[in-house]
Amino acid sequence: MVEPGDLLVTSRILIVDDEAPIRRFLRVALETEGYIVSEAATAHEAVAVAAREAPAAMILDMGLPDADGITVIEKLREWSHLPVLVLSVRSDDAGKIAALDAGAQDYVTKPFSTGELLARLRGLLRDYTREAAPATLTLGPLQIDIADHRAILEGENLNLTRKEFDLLWLLASHAGRLVTHDMILKAIWGPAHTEDSQYLRVYIRHLRSKLGDDAANPRWIFTEPGIGYRLADG
Repeated sequence: MVEPGDLLVTSRILIVDDEAPIRRFLRVALETEGYIVSEAATAHEAVAVAAREAPAAMILDMGLPDADGITVIEKLREWSHLPVLVLSVRSDDAGKIAALDAGAQDYVTKPFSTGELLARLRGLLRDYTREAAPATLTLGPLQIDIADHRAILEGENLNLTRKEFDLLWLLASHAGRLVTHDMILKAIWGPAHTEDSQYLRVYIRHLRSKLGDDAANPRWIFTEPGIGYRLADG
């Protein structure tokens, strides 16, 4: 029989660090404990992988080549409650406070004890599991399964591409609420694409087509011109 606590050990953990040796060390430590591991070396990659793979937690280095770790946390908090464990050489209180205020759940200073890191991670996952969002969403006849990356409408598989699924999941996670162009582009394509509204419109058009939706008389995806999109809540 699998106890609730055992489920934590099958969780996917996203390691974000620009130093390959650190990522390798953490991967070995985590996989030894039974975790599934994903990696990112930049802030852009971190947000993209978090959106695409829906990890249970992120271990985040603060010094990344393209942006500070605080930026990663702030971007995540625009659309996700993904728990973040900061791992940094910065030991000053100001740095810790800034990370926690931005939305990190815990902070471990390098050099660190593997035992302490794993204990902090287990505690973070236990706390998060109590409040975690469901792995599936049902909006009337539309069912979305994040684990299988599958969306079913009225019993029919929608056959979405990876990006189309990520876009649908993001909108569905905020069903009934407006999601801005900026928020979608940052979450799905990264900060470098915040001006690519035309690119987003193409994907919205594809998604509407697969949902059998009509932009002129929408059932699912509603447009707020110049602002963003809202998915019907069922």
